[in-house]
Amino acid sequence: MTTPAFGRFFLPGPTDVHPDVLAAMQRPMIGHRSSAMEQLLGGLQPSLARLFQTSRLVLVGTTSATGFMELAVRNGVRHRALCLVNGSFSERFANLVRACGKDCVRLDVPLGCVLEADVLRDALRRTPVDAVTLVHSETSTGALQDLEALAAVVHEFDDVLLLVDAVTSLAASPVETDRWRLDFVLTGSQKALALPPGLALGVASERMLARAKTLSGRGLYFDLVSLSEAMAKHQPTNTPAIPLFYALETQLARIDREGGVTARWRRHDAMRRRVEEWCERRGVAYLPPEGRRSWSVSCVKVPEGKSAKQVVGALKEAGWTIGAGYGPLKETTIRIGHMGDHSVAALDELLTLLGGILA
Repeated sequence: MTTPAFGRFFLPGPTDVHPDVLAAMQRPMIGHRSSAMEQLLGGLQPSLARLFQTSRLVLVGTTSATGFMELAVRNGVRHRALCLVNGSFSERFANLVRACGKDCVRLDVPLGCVLEADVLRDALRRTPVDAVTLVHSETSTGALQDLEALAAVVHEFDDVLLLVDAVTSLAASPVETDRWRLDFVLTGSQKALALPPGLALGVASERMLARAKTLSGRGLYFDLVSLSEAMAKHQPTNTPAIPLFYALETQLARIDREGGVTARWRRHDAMRRRVEEWCERRGVAYLPPEGRRSWSVSCVKVPEGKSAKQVVGALKEAGWTIGAGYGPLKETTIRIGHMGDHSVAALDELLTLLGGILA
């Protein structure tokens, strides 16, 4: 099997990793309690803060994003959470709430749809909870929640924390951690950051940290209090995956050279709009409605007479990779992960090939 050239891997995660980032991982090891490690962790913070649009400490841990989802639940849910479910990954958040022994109240909407602010307000009025979980960009459907509006609603209710999975939105579309007053927002390295899998990143509000200090059962590895204390001193709590931190340092520098996170947002928005234009010209149906579409992953319906497996397989033979649908949508949709370091020009090549296959 030949490895596709860089720029042809449009899976919705893990994403293509630039050769310069991969090369950075070959640097020699350092002691994880050394001054070199402190300098590495401390040097990451300014760029990470710009990425998250925050003045707060950005936490980095050696785990998948699911690990920080569990951290959010263990440290942010006192008794009962309202879980907004509109796809497979928001379903995972709800399952984590139950797995951690907390009460889960589900608020479901159809696949491809999002929750509107007035519906959330009504649910919170009727259902006493102490936290809300949601996925900003639902990777399984390509639906993008109006996070700013939903966050404003949550803050109408005292003592309710907002826990946000921004795995395929952060670094691809606006995530304003401080301005929107997000209590905990997390992402993973292998999505719009275009890094190898294995790192989770997150930011906790003051009230999230205050609540964590009152909760038992936080565990050890995902204890927000000890992780925050260690990171404030530019120290890891446990032995980290040092090569992944090298990769993160290199990629953050590349993002800064691109023009920062806002330039990255514009490029992802341009790729989303290109897929929309292509779908409109060809009569291909998008799954989410207009105005509620992820900037990093497009989920489109496969025309009648074709299957997702056929389409994905034909592209693979041509040296390109996209994703089939996820969960119940596996056979009826395809997902194009236009995130990370991809360009509109490479996306155009992919769409040209895809158009021929669908025809």
